[in-house]
Amino acid sequence: MNREYHRWYSERLHRDMELLIFGHSGEPVLLLPTSKGRFFQAEDFGLIGAIADRVQSGRYIVVCPDSVDEESWFNTAIHPADRVRRHQQWEEYLLHEVVPLLKSRSTGGRLTLAGCSFGGFHAYNVGLRHPHVFRRLLSMGGKFETNEFLDGHHDADVYFHSCTEWLPNLTDPAQLSALQRVEMVLAVGEHDFCRPSNEHLSNLLWKKDIGNHLAVWQGGTHDWPVWRQMIQQYLPW
Repeated sequence: MNREYHRWYSERLHRDMELLIFGHSGEPVLLLPTSKGRFFQAEDFGLIGAIADRVQSGRYIVVCPDSVDEESWFNTAIHPADRVRRHQQWEEYLLHEVVPLLKSRSTGGRLTLAGCSFGGFHAYNVGLRHPHVFRRLLSMGGKFETNEFLDGHHDADVYFHSCTEWLPNLTDPAQLSALQRVEMVLAVGEHDFCRPSNEHLSNLLWKKDIGNHLAVWQGGTHDWPVWRQMIQQYLPW
């Protein structure tokens, strides 16, 4: 299986950023790490191995970027507003630096944004804001509320980076129409503490006639063995 390491200075984040590319062609997948995770996490914990056969065959090409969670959502040393601003810079990095690279290497098809745990949060937090870019969203054990990271602070930036807040108030026909064309999977273990958040987001989406597949895995917990099974099922041949 083709594996490439890339590093460059991001003008949006003002520092070097690293990522891995797996595969040589196929449908593009942007796979985000869990909380504070690094670009090599998906490989180290077996997610890439779980789909290695279809990556090697050219079904998918997968990019695994770094996060900046320690500088944003989890950075209690800075003001909560600055945490969200740092996250916004990372979102811009994904959209304008990582996605063009991934698309240039793929052979077309829908762009999937995926992640486990906090990566699942990112997949929907970013993906729902950009339905013209990401045509498939896959969260495995995600949790979607942001209040626990912001010490009670709230402003417009917080609102628009909290999908469970802005989604109920969405009325723009063009945005709704675009979201209704995105394939959405919310996969969560039966015993995962994130299950209520998945059920809540699924319900919010359906209230806006945005179709989604809520998959509660019988006996499943919040752990890598479950997510490895999930990614095999939701990135099929």
